[in-house]
Amino acid sequence: MQHPMLTIARRAAEEAGRLIERGYRDLSRIKVQEKGRGDFVSVIDQQSEQIIRQILQDKFPEHDILGEEFGGLSVAESDYQWIIDPLDGTANFVHGLPHFAISIALLKKGQLEIGLVYNPITDEMFSAARGEGAFCNGQRIRANGQRDSHKAMIATGFPFKTPEQMAQQFAYCQSVLEDFSDLRRLGAAALDLCYVACGRQDGYFESGIKPWDIAAGILIAQEAGCLVSDYGDEKAMLDTETIVCANAYLHPILMKALRRARLQEAAK
Repeated sequence: MQHPMLTIARRAAEEAGRLIERGYRDLSRIKVQEKGRGDFVSVIDQQSEQIIRQILQDKFPEHDILGEEFGGLSVAESDYQWIIDPLDGTANFVHGLPHFAISIALLKKGQLEIGLVYNPITDEMFSAARGEGAFCNGQRIRANGQRDSHKAMIATGFPFKTPEQMAQQFAYCQSVLEDFSDLRRLGAAALDLCYVACGRQDGYFESGIKPWDIAAGILIAQEAGCLVSDYGDEKAMLDTETIVCANAYLHPILMKALRRARLQEAAK
């Protein structure tokens, strides 16, 4: 039996997804602004979040909401907080690349309770409820069992909003490539986590990442058997805005590569 709050999140994602798909089919009419270098926001981002917020507020008026476009809505003494990214991968969207997603997560007393990530173009919906496993379109998913890092492909992102961190990110990439076969930068953190969860990628790391980018994907990855931590190997991903995700065999190898890069940069 599906978690009742996940059912509502699914309905919100599907309705927002129909809006996003219509916009994607007619991109020439979409108004786009650049919040910063490489940081895009479209009217579709805003309308998508409005749709999701309205559905959640109608069903759960006593819950807090945090969204990328419209910030936080706080209700006194609420145990619940929804975290929304109405369009993760906006740069891909505005360039016509069909790799982006809606991300909806729910925290209960600070603990992730449900997570949903939906790509309306591929019609893939990844979902998880705490303790109930992870799924893609209703089919159970699991992280792969790759043990050989030299056969493993790792995903990452670049901190374009904080260019002062770019040198460290290049050092991370160089160090990771000493132990792993290849790197990918696909441009949607929520989907990166889901792709590790279903075995399409072997690991993922990124810094300067916001809670709405990763909250839903964290739970999906964990329920699929992944280890997920911050760069300090703690569980404070939403606070530190750093994340490392891989299966139990590759996670410590990836952590070691990141630590090595930090030590090498510090020694310069």
